[in-house]
Parts: sequence; C-alpha cells; structure tokens
Amino acid sequence: MLIIDDHAMFAETMQFALLRHGHDALVLSLTEWGGSMATLRAAALSCQAHIVLLDLDLGQFGDGIELIAPLAQAGANVVVVTASTDQGRWGACARLGARKIVSKNLPLRNTLSIVRRIHQGLPVMNGEELERLLGALRNGRMFTDDARRRLELLSPRERQILGALIKGRHVHEIARNDVVSEATVRTQLKSIRGKLEVTSQLEAVGLANSVGWHAS
Repeated sequence: MLIIDDHAMFAETMQFALLRHGHDALVLSLTEWGGSMATLRAAALSCQAHIVLLDLDLGQFGDGIELIAPLAQAGANVVVVTASTDQGRWGACARLGARKIVSKNLPLRNTLSIVRRIHQGLPVMNGEELERLLGALRNGRMFTDDARRRLELLSPRERQILGALIKGRHVHEIARNDVVSEATVRTQLKSIRGKLEVTSQLEAVGLANSVGWHAS
C-alpha cells in the first residue's frame, strides 16, 4: 500500500494506523523527488501498489488528480483522501478511476474500513454515490460553460470595464482614466449586469473570477 501526501505528519499517522492493523504501508517521500509531477508519477507507478491513498493538493507538485488515471490503469485501487470539499472535483476523481473519495475531516477508521473492504474485494462506492458525484461534476461544468457564454456577450468596451472592476477600480476612476462621464460608465455597467444576469458589480466580478476570466 502506498501513501502520497505532502503533509508528512498526516501521511505518517496514516501509515502507523495501517501498520497497526496489519497492512504493509509505504509513504512516498515527496522531498526525494524534486518538484516534477512526471517524476512523482514514475515513482508512484514503480511501487506497483495494490492500494494508493492519494491527497489532491500536493504542494509544489500540483494537483494529485493527475495521478489517478495512470495509477488506476496500472491496476492500483486509488482512494483519494482530501481536505477539498468541492464535490465537482470529487466527481472528476471518480470519473478518472478513483475507487473512493474520503474527507480528511473524517476519523481514520473510515479510511481503514475502506482499505479493508478493498482487500476483501468488496465495493466501496455504490451507484447512487457515484451518480451524485458525477452529477456534481456535470453541474460544475455546466455553470462554467454558461458563465463563459455570458462573458462572451460583452463588447470590447464592456470587457475593459469589467477588467478594471476586477482590479478594484471604482466608477469615478474608470471614468477619469477613460475621459468619459460617470453616467456613461454606469450605463455600460448596467449593460454588463444584464448580459451576465447578475444584480451587482460585486456579482459580476465574482462570476468572472469563478471561471478565471481575464479581460483581453
């Protein structure tokens, strides 16, 4: 069994718990592998572990989700143990082949129970849970796609104004910098809110930030 986690204390605690319950468990020491995800992937695959307990946030290595498919394809049972509460992200893990996604906030006995069931050849995720997670993934993508569609409706001038709002500029600053009246800027802001289907400048900025939008 292999544990991949950039929090050494959590990884060692998990390893100790597994050893106490009779499981062979190895912690993949991330400090030995530089900062390359490719190198980390090769090291993980070389262990040929039957079960891999994988964190998603691997510090300088990036997103552990990139390891799920290669490990699953190699025959490993990947159990994601994460502090993330993003159900869409959990759904992505399930789609890529993770057998189970577990919150780090739960007691260790939950993860130990999952490990035991995998060793016994028993299922650890039912169809209802899988569909719920995949639904969260679909809904997250639908939100992103819809938000980007609305942002594409903005004119070049409206994109400039929204970009200025994201940088924290106020209406009077935008008007002064662009040598137009505040009334003109407010009219353009009204158009932006209408196209984005939001009721405030704050919502407009939040929508743009949520999908990583930047004014071009």
